[in-house]
Amino acid sequence: MTPLLALRDASRIYRLPRRSLFGARPALVAVDRVSLTLDRGEVLGIVGESGSGKSTLARLVMGFEAPDAGSVAFEGRDLDALAPAALRALRPRFQMVFQDPYDSLDPRRTVGWSVAEPLLADAGLDHRARRARAADMFDRVRLSASDMDRYPHEFSGGQRQRIAIARALATGPALLVADEPVAALDVSVQAQILNLLTELQADLGLAMVFIGHDLAVVASIADRIAVMSGGRIVELGTTRQILTAPNHPYTMALFAHAR
Repeated sequence: MTPLLALRDASRIYRLPRRSLFGARPALVAVDRVSLTLDRGEVLGIVGESGSGKSTLARLVMGFEAPDAGSVAFEGRDLDALAPAALRALRPRFQMVFQDPYDSLDPRRTVGWSVAEPLLADAGLDHRARRARAADMFDRVRLSASDMDRYPHEFSGGQRQRIAIARALATGPALLVADEPVAALDVSVQAQILNLLTELQADLGLAMVFIGHDLAVVASIADRIAVMSGGRIVELGTTRQILTAPNHPYTMALFAHAR
């Protein structure tokens, strides 16, 4: 069976603006020959320190950036090979939740508008149907539809993240990419958002790429964990394997820190 998501030797290299003594622009290899697969309904955790390449990997998965080598395929389709219109048509099938919900919520618009906005591309939905769908998403994330006419600044950080999750789910995606979605939240609120994501994943049959720097947080939600360091996957296994028998020194260090 074709995996939902497949990365094959994917690399991303940034050319830095400064030049060396010999005139060449130095390169930063942010993602280095990463190969991963994700099946439908599976949660893959990506864990690593800041600068390990995990957020760049998320941008490759989302098609926000193209790999310099290798490929990223969603439902068997190479994202880099798709025409812009074809990529836009596929976009509702995979959505992203950012660390800062303000990255997906327009402060000048009501939160109800922001949640319904991804549905504008669906010509089969009129304004009433889009608003009804947004109301259903608010209920899914344990918020009231009566909040839809308020603005982002009127909510707490945890509530804004719930709204961002509602927006990401509005199109009925098969894949959710969550890039450090609880890192900016208090510990008690982190637990609430993690529990919500776990419930939504089970109820909707979502596949998820969950990215974080805290091994304990990632392990609480993931079926498998990929450990990143220096742009590479240094260890990959089931959550149980990673927690009970880590092999790589970097994984062991993360595990010691998590305890």
